[in-house]
Amino acid sequence: MSSPDKYSIILPTYNERTNLPIITSLIATTLDSANLSWELLIIDDASPDGTQAIAHELIGAYGSQKIKLYPRMGKLGLGTAYVHGLQFATGNFVIIMDADFSHHPKFIPKFIQMQKSKNYDIVTGTRYAGDGGVYGWDFKRKLVSRGANLFASVVLRPGVSDLTGSFRLYKKSVLERVIRETESKGYTFQMEMMVRAKAAGYSVAEVPISFVDRIYGDSKLGGDEIVEYAKGVMNLWLKV
Repeated sequence: MSSPDKYSIILPTYNERTNLPIITSLIATTLDSANLSWELLIIDDASPDGTQAIAHELIGAYGSQKIKLYPRMGKLGLGTAYVHGLQFATGNFVIIMDADFSHHPKFIPKFIQMQKSKNYDIVTGTRYAGDGGVYGWDFKRKLVSRGANLFASVVLRPGVSDLTGSFRLYKKSVLERVIRETESKGYTFQMEMMVRAKAAGYSVAEVPISFVDRIYGDSKLGGDEIVEYAKGVMNLWLKV
């Protein structure tokens, strides 16, 4: 008899001391009520705001089997945070999400249900299909995001509606392979992962999600990222 599935959630953090206790509570409540086996891996990039102290308190509250902290020496970027977290993940599935409430844990059981329906390799949350949506963005930000996805879709034809989303469920073995081949470490990281996964023939399903702009702290997207994104799309088009 095969062992039950276990879900490792990799949560990169930087200055998330306000958000971390709440997002942890929501993850714990959601997954426990669905009788799922899980662990939360907090990958903190040397936050100066005391995020790691809060993480230690959460380990005390939930136990070291559930909450694990793997700090890094500085702000090293999202892509490398997943690479770092993946080496400690003990689940056979890995969930990646943001710590700032833009991704609500209530969607995780839907991801899992979708994955099981046809044994998908990857399930990704989409803001741009079904009843998915974006809340808290002004028109310009929505336009940039929509335009970025449309641009990438036309150039790369990946067959998914939301390439830049960072709320996903992977089979661990699939994530290990795709992440090994992914070269970018910045804003284009999520897009490259998906394009490479599709090129490798992995099956991908989408689940509509509500994306809510961060409640506390600063957003990390600016003009430089948009330029980097456009370059990244063209780069992938040439390589993959």
